[in-house]
Amino acid sequence: MPGTGSTAPLTVAEQAVRPDRAKARTVREVAPGRSGGITSKILIGVFVIFMVVFILGPLLWLAVHAFAGTWTYPRLAPDSWTLRWWSEVFSDPALGVAVRNSLVFSPLVVFFSAIICLPAAYAFARYDFLGRKTFLVGLFAVNAFPKMGLFATLATLFYALNLMNTIVGILIVQVLGTIIFMTWIPSAAFAAVPRSLEEAARDAGASKLRVFFSVTLPMAMPGILVAVVMSFLAAFDEAQGTYLVGAPTYFTMPTEMYTLVLNYPNQVAAVFSILMSIPSVVLLMVARKRIMGGQLAEGFQIR
Repeated sequence: MPGTGSTAPLTVAEQAVRPDRAKARTVREVAPGRSGGITSKILIGVFVIFMVVFILGPLLWLAVHAFAGTWTYPRLAPDSWTLRWWSEVFSDPALGVAVRNSLVFSPLVVFFSAIICLPAAYAFARYDFLGRKTFLVGLFAVNAFPKMGLFATLATLFYALNLMNTIVGILIVQVLGTIIFMTWIPSAAFAAVPRSLEEAARDAGASKLRVFFSVTLPMAMPGILVAVVMSFLAAFDEAQGTYLVGAPTYFTMPTEMYTLVLNYPNQVAAVFSILMSIPSVVLLMVARKRIMGGQLAEGFQIR
């Protein structure tokens, strides 16, 4: 029949054309996504390279200078390599005293800061008193202003109390820089402990003190450890107030850097900078799971 004969070739043609159309449509659908995926990968790769250069670049620059004998422009590499600068740092009595002071003062600052701030952090987390959030915001706002003005004001008070050039004065100045970390982060950690667990322990006959040490404190300990790490780093790196209060009697590693930059070769300052970074890197590596797990971000939430 004419009708049948006319439709049979069209059906065959349609069967031959449809796969090509489907392939073309698939290519058109996949091509934009593929190009977008390649662009995003390129952008991510550029960002990663930038961050690696930004973070590791200064450390590599310090490492090269720490072992460089002489380095003349425009050479891309040092003219010679030496360990002389390391021996100068380890043999200099003043630098050794600065290292010892930093390793002694910073743990003491963390200890006294914990004694002062942890009870306050627990009170902020568990009691709703008048001005609670105002005090929390005030703690954070203090760190939003330049500290040199605060230190200059404290210096007049320290002179009146005979705290200048004393260990007590240095500890007070460094504790001021740790209050924000030792209060906010533990406060959020205490607030995150479920009240139902504490009530269950009380119903089982445990006293308030036992509930705190058996339930509350262990569950809040990860946040407290993050606060300890951040407080140690803040105390270890504090320079302005420590120099104002402690010099010329007491020098720490950050304050000693002023002398190194002015009176020593650049290579000595590079060696000392590497030594200063070791405690920070070690502590951050130890606490990286807690910090990357969100404990640090949660610690700055007002509840």
